[in-house]
Amino acid sequence: MADRIKNIADMLRDKFDALTRAERQLANCLLDNYPVSGLGSITSLAENAKVSTPTVARMVQKLGFKGYPDFQAALHGELEAKISDPIAKHDRWSEAAPDTHILNRFADTVMQNMRQTLGLLDVGEFDAVVNLLSDTSRSVHIVGGRISRALADYFFTHMQVIRPDVTLVASNSNAWPHYVLNMKEGDVLVLFDIRRYERDSRKLAQMAQDRGVKVVLFTDQWSSPVSEVAYHCFNCHIEVPSAWDSSVVIMFVMEAVIAAVQTENWDDTKDRMQVLEDLFDQTRLFRKFV
Repeated sequence: MADRIKNIADMLRDKFDALTRAERQLANCLLDNYPVSGLGSITSLAENAKVSTPTVARMVQKLGFKGYPDFQAALHGELEAKISDPIAKHDRWSEAAPDTHILNRFADTVMQNMRQTLGLLDVGEFDAVVNLLSDTSRSVHIVGGRISRALADYFFTHMQVIRPDVTLVASNSNAWPHYVLNMKEGDVLVLFDIRRYERDSRKLAQMAQDRGVKVVLFTDQWSSPVSEVAYHCFNCHIEVPSAWDSSVVIMFVMEAVIAAVQTENWDDTKDRMQVLEDLFDQTRLFRKFV
Protein backbone atom coordinates (compact mmCIF):
# COMPACT_ATOMS: atom_id res chain seq x y z
CA MET A 1 0.00 0.00 0.00
CA ALA A 2 1.20 3.51 -0.76
CA ASP A 3 2.15 5.97 1.94
CA ARG A 4 -1.13 7.32 3.32
CA ILE A 5 0.33 10.50 4.82
CA LYS A 6 -0.61 12.13 1.52
CA ASN A 7 -3.80 11.43 -0.37
CA ILE A 8 -3.78 10.21 -3.96
CA ALA A 9 -4.33 13.68 -5.41
CA ASP A 10 -1.19 14.84 -3.58
CA MET A 11 0.74 11.88 -4.97
CA LEU A 12 -0.38 12.66 -8.51
CA ARG A 13 0.75 16.26 -8.20
CA ASP A 14 4.08 15.27 -6.61
CA LYS A 15 4.91 12.77 -9.35
CA PHE A 16 3.36 14.66 -12.26
CA ASP A 17 6.67 15.79 -13.80
CA ALA A 18 7.99 12.22 -13.78
CA LEU A 19 4.99 10.78 -15.64
CA THR A 20 4.86 9.99 -19.34
CA ARG A 21 2.63 12.05 -21.65
CA ALA A 22 -0.16 9.44 -21.52
CA GLU A 23 0.16 9.14 -17.73
CA ARG A 24 -0.11 12.92 -17.38
CA GLN A 25 -3.26 12.81 -19.47
CA LEU A 26 -4.59 10.15 -17.11
CA ALA A 27 -3.56 12.11 -14.02
CA ASN A 28 -5.36 15.21 -15.30
CA CYS A 29 -8.49 13.13 -15.92
CA LEU A 30 -8.37 11.81 -12.35
CA LEU A 31 -7.84 15.25 -10.84
CA ASP A 32 -10.60 16.87 -12.92
CA ASN A 33 -13.33 15.06 -10.95
CA TYR A 34 -11.41 13.70 -7.99
CA PRO A 35 -12.01 11.22 -6.38
CA VAL A 36 -15.15 10.14 -8.28
CA SER A 37 -13.23 9.74 -11.56
CA GLY A 38 -11.30 6.79 -10.12
CA LEU A 39 -14.22 4.87 -8.64
CA GLY A 40 -15.24 3.06 -11.83
CA SER A 41 -13.58 0.12 -13.54
CA ILE A 42 -10.06 0.31 -14.91
CA THR A 43 -11.55 0.08 -18.41
CA SER A 44 -13.94 3.00 -17.90
CA LEU A 45 -11.16 5.15 -16.45
CA ALA A 46 -8.90 4.36 -19.40
CA GLU A 47 -11.69 5.21 -21.84
CA ASN A 48 -12.50 8.50 -20.08
CA ALA A 49 -8.83 9.51 -20.10
CA LYS A 50 -8.36 8.24 -23.69
CA VAL A 51 -5.41 6.05 -22.67
CA SER A 52 -4.83 2.29 -22.59
CA THR A 53 -5.59 0.08 -19.58
CA PRO A 54 -1.86 -0.81 -19.28
CA THR A 55 -1.17 2.93 -18.88
CA VAL A 56 -3.57 2.99 -15.92
CA ALA A 57 -1.91 -0.08 -14.40
CA ARG A 58 1.58 1.38 -14.80
CA MET A 59 0.66 4.72 -13.29
CA VAL A 60 -0.99 3.33 -10.16
CA GLN A 61 2.13 1.23 -9.60
CA LYS A 62 4.25 4.38 -9.92
CA LEU A 63 2.13 5.83 -7.12
CA GLY A 64 3.11 2.88 -4.94
CA PHE A 65 0.04 0.64 -5.25
CA LYS A 66 0.23 -3.08 -6.05
CA GLY A 67 -2.51 -2.75 -8.64
CA TYR A 68 -5.75 -1.00 -9.58
CA PRO A 69 -7.90 -2.71 -6.88
CA ASP A 70 -5.45 -1.50 -4.21
CA PHE A 71 -5.53 2.01 -5.70
CA GLN A 72 -9.34 2.02 -5.83
CA ALA A 73 -9.65 0.79 -2.24
CA ALA A 74 -7.55 3.76 -1.12
CA LEU A 75 -9.84 6.10 -3.08
CA HIS A 76 -12.89 4.59 -1.39
CA GLY A 77 -11.22 5.16 1.99
CA GLU A 78 -10.60 8.81 1.14
CA LEU A 79 -14.19 9.27 0.03
CA GLU A 80 -15.47 7.69 3.23
CA ALA A 81 -13.27 10.03 5.28
CA LYS A 82 -14.42 13.00 3.24
CA ILE A 83 -18.15 12.51 3.71
CA SER A 84 -18.29 10.88 7.14
CA ASP A 85 -20.40 12.60 9.74
CA PRO A 86 -19.10 13.60 13.21
CA ILE A 87 -20.28 10.39 14.89
CA ALA A 88 -18.65 8.18 12.27
CA LYS A 89 -15.45 10.23 12.53
CA HIS A 90 -15.34 9.77 16.29
CA ASP A 91 -15.93 6.03 16.03
CA ARG A 92 -13.15 5.64 13.48
CA TRP A 93 -10.67 7.59 15.60
CA SER A 94 -11.57 5.88 18.87
CA GLU A 95 -11.11 2.41 17.37
CA ALA A 96 -7.64 3.27 16.05
CA ALA A 97 -6.49 5.51 18.88
CA PRO A 98 -3.31 4.43 20.69
CA ASP A 99 -3.43 4.01 24.44
CA THR A 100 -1.97 7.46 25.20
CA HIS A 101 -3.38 10.68 26.56
CA ILE A 102 -5.62 12.71 24.26
CA LEU A 103 -3.32 15.72 24.62
CA ASN A 104 -0.41 13.78 23.12
CA ARG A 105 -2.48 12.18 20.39
CA PHE A 106 -4.12 15.47 19.46
CA ALA A 107 -0.83 17.39 19.48
CA ASP A 108 0.90 14.73 17.36
CA THR A 109 -1.89 14.86 14.79
CA VAL A 110 -1.96 18.65 14.63
CA MET A 111 1.81 18.77 14.13
CA GLN A 112 1.54 16.18 11.36
CA ASN A 113 -1.23 18.27 9.77
CA MET A 114 1.06 21.28 9.91
CA ARG A 115 3.95 19.44 8.27
CA GLN A 116 1.76 18.04 5.52
CA THR A 117 0.17 21.42 4.79
CA LEU A 118 3.45 23.32 4.72
CA GLY A 119 5.00 20.62 2.56
CA LEU A 120 2.41 21.25 -0.14
CA LEU A 121 1.88 25.00 0.29
CA ASP A 122 3.05 26.95 -2.77
CA VAL A 123 5.02 30.00 -1.60
CA GLY A 124 4.35 31.75 -4.90
CA GLU A 125 0.60 31.31 -4.44
CA PHE A 126 0.84 32.55 -0.85
CA ASP A 127 2.66 35.69 -2.02
CA ALA A 128 0.11 36.23 -4.80
CA VAL A 129 -2.74 36.17 -2.25
CA VAL A 130 -0.85 38.64 -0.04
CA ASN A 131 -0.39 40.96 -3.03
CA LEU A 132 -4.11 40.82 -3.82
CA LEU A 133 -5.12 41.59 -0.25
CA SER A 134 -2.52 44.36 0.08
CA ASP A 135 -3.88 46.19 -2.97
CA THR A 136 -6.22 48.79 -1.47
CA SER A 137 -7.73 49.55 -4.88
CA ARG A 138 -9.53 46.21 -4.45
CA SER A 139 -12.33 45.74 -1.95
CA VAL A 140 -12.13 42.57 0.13
CA HIS A 141 -15.19 40.47 1.01
CA ILE A 142 -14.95 37.65 3.56
CA VAL A 143 -17.41 34.82 4.25
CA GLY A 144 -17.54 31.57 6.21
CA GLY A 145 -20.03 28.81 6.90
CA ARG A 146 -21.72 27.29 9.94
CA ILE A 147 -18.44 26.56 11.72
CA SER A 148 -15.92 28.40 9.56
CA ARG A 149 -17.69 31.74 10.01
CA ALA A 150 -15.65 32.06 13.23
CA LEU A 151 -12.51 31.99 11.08
CA ALA A 152 -14.05 34.49 8.67
CA ASP A 153 -14.92 36.84 11.53
CA TYR A 154 -11.38 36.59 12.95
CA PHE A 155 -9.85 37.30 9.54
CA PHE A 156 -12.23 40.23 8.99
CA THR A 157 -11.44 41.81 12.37
CA HIS A 158 -7.73 41.96 11.54
CA MET A 159 -8.03 42.90 7.89
CA GLN A 160 -10.42 45.72 8.80
CA VAL A 161 -7.67 47.29 10.91
CA ILE A 162 -4.93 46.72 8.34
CA ARG A 163 -6.73 48.25 5.35
CA PRO A 164 -10.00 49.95 4.27
CA ASP A 165 -12.88 48.52 2.23
CA VAL A 166 -13.24 45.16 3.95
CA THR A 167 -16.71 43.58 4.29
CA LEU A 168 -17.81 40.61 6.37
CA VAL A 169 -20.45 38.80 4.32
CA ALA A 170 -23.33 37.33 6.32
CA SER A 171 -23.32 33.52 6.51
CA ASN A 172 -27.02 33.49 5.61
CA SER A 173 -27.11 32.70 1.89
CA ASN A 174 -30.43 34.53 1.47
CA ALA A 175 -28.54 37.80 1.90
CA TRP A 176 -25.73 37.02 -0.51
CA PRO A 177 -27.23 38.67 -3.62
CA HIS A 178 -27.13 42.01 -1.76
CA TYR A 179 -23.42 41.55 -1.07
CA VAL A 180 -22.63 40.36 -4.60
CA LEU A 181 -24.37 43.47 -5.90
CA ASN A 182 -21.58 45.57 -4.35
CA MET A 183 -18.74 43.40 -5.66
CA LYS A 184 -16.87 44.79 -8.63
CA GLU A 185 -14.30 43.47 -11.06
CA GLY A 186 -10.91 43.03 -9.42
CA ASP A 187 -12.29 42.69 -5.88
CA VAL A 188 -11.34 39.73 -3.70
CA LEU A 189 -13.69 37.24 -2.04
CA VAL A 190 -12.04 35.22 0.75
CA LEU A 191 -14.16 32.14 1.41
CA PHE A 192 -13.79 29.47 4.10
CA ASP A 193 -15.33 26.07 3.35
CA ILE A 194 -14.33 22.72 4.88
CA ARG A 195 -16.08 19.36 4.92
CA ARG A 196 -19.12 18.90 5.11
CA TYR A 197 -19.10 21.48 2.33
CA GLU A 198 -22.03 23.86 2.30
CA ARG A 199 -24.18 23.65 -0.81
CA ASP A 200 -24.51 27.38 -1.46
CA SER A 201 -20.81 28.30 -1.13
CA ARG A 202 -20.06 27.08 -4.65
CA LYS A 203 -22.88 29.25 -6.02
CA LEU A 204 -21.64 32.35 -4.19
CA ALA A 205 -18.13 31.82 -5.53
CA GLN A 206 -19.49 31.40 -9.06
CA MET A 207 -21.60 34.57 -8.84
CA ALA A 208 -18.58 36.50 -7.58
CA GLN A 209 -16.32 35.10 -10.30
CA ASP A 210 -18.91 36.03 -12.93
CA ARG A 211 -18.49 39.65 -11.78
CA GLY A 212 -14.71 39.49 -12.18
CA VAL A 213 -14.01 38.91 -8.47
CA LYS A 214 -10.95 36.84 -7.56
CA VAL A 215 -11.91 34.06 -5.14
CA VAL A 216 -9.42 32.99 -2.46
CA LEU A 217 -10.40 29.72 -0.77
CA PHE A 218 -9.32 28.31 2.59
CA THR A 219 -10.32 24.64 2.60
CA ASP A 220 -9.23 21.16 3.66
CA GLN A 221 -6.98 18.55 2.06
CA TRP A 222 -9.85 17.15 -0.01
CA SER A 223 -10.83 20.56 -1.46
CA SER A 224 -14.27 22.14 -1.33
CA PRO A 225 -16.19 22.26 -4.64
CA VAL A 226 -15.46 25.99 -4.49
CA SER A 227 -11.90 25.12 -5.60
CA GLU A 228 -13.27 24.65 -9.12
CA VAL A 229 -13.78 28.41 -9.44
CA ALA A 230 -11.22 29.70 -6.90
CA TYR A 231 -8.38 31.88 -8.18
CA HIS A 232 -6.18 30.79 -5.26
CA CYS A 233 -6.66 27.88 -2.87
CA PHE A 234 -5.06 26.96 0.48
CA ASN A 235 -5.50 23.25 1.24
CA CYS A 236 -4.99 22.71 4.96
CA HIS A 237 -5.00 19.32 6.70
CA ILE A 238 -7.74 19.27 9.33
CA GLU A 239 -8.39 15.71 10.55
CA VAL A 240 -7.75 15.04 14.25
CA PRO A 241 -8.85 12.42 16.85
CA SER A 242 -12.17 14.16 17.49
CA ALA A 243 -15.74 14.26 16.23
CA TRP A 244 -14.87 17.71 14.83
CA ASP A 245 -12.15 18.77 12.44
CA SER A 246 -9.35 21.07 13.58
CA SER A 247 -8.96 24.69 12.45
CA VAL A 248 -5.45 25.04 13.87
CA VAL A 249 -3.60 24.79 10.56
CA ILE A 250 -6.11 26.99 8.74
CA MET A 251 -5.66 29.56 11.50
CA PHE A 252 -1.88 29.33 11.13
CA VAL A 253 -1.95 29.97 7.39
CA MET A 254 -4.54 32.72 7.82
CA GLU A 255 -2.49 34.49 10.50
CA ALA A 256 0.61 34.25 8.30
CA VAL A 257 -1.38 35.97 5.55
CA ILE A 258 -2.51 38.66 8.01
CA ALA A 259 1.09 39.28 9.13
CA ALA A 260 2.31 39.49 5.53
CA VAL A 261 -0.40 41.94 4.46
CA GLN A 262 0.25 44.04 7.55
CA THR A 263 3.94 44.21 6.64
CA GLU A 264 3.18 45.19 3.04
CA ASN A 265 0.84 48.00 4.14
CA TRP A 266 2.63 48.96 7.35
CA ASP A 267 2.77 52.75 6.87
CA ASP A 268 -0.98 52.99 6.28
CA THR A 269 -1.75 50.27 8.80
CA LYS A 270 0.23 52.07 11.51
CA ASP A 271 -1.83 55.23 10.95
CA ARG A 272 -5.07 53.26 11.07
CA MET A 273 -3.97 51.55 14.29
CA GLN A 274 -3.21 54.89 15.89
CA VAL A 275 -6.64 56.26 14.99
CA LEU A 276 -8.24 53.07 16.30
CA GLU A 277 -6.35 53.35 19.60
CA ASP A 278 -7.58 56.92 19.99
CA LEU A 279 -11.12 55.73 19.41
CA PHE A 280 -10.66 52.98 21.99
CA ASP A 281 -9.48 55.62 24.48
CA GLN A 282 -12.58 57.70 23.82
CA THR A 283 -14.89 54.75 24.40
CA ARG A 284 -12.88 53.56 27.44
CA LEU A 285 -13.11 50.04 26.06
CA PHE A 286 -9.89 48.74 27.58
CA ARG A 287 -8.61 49.04 31.13
CA LYS A 288 -5.54 51.25 31.59
CA PHE A 289 -2.86 50.04 33.99
CA VAL A 290 -0.61 53.09 33.83
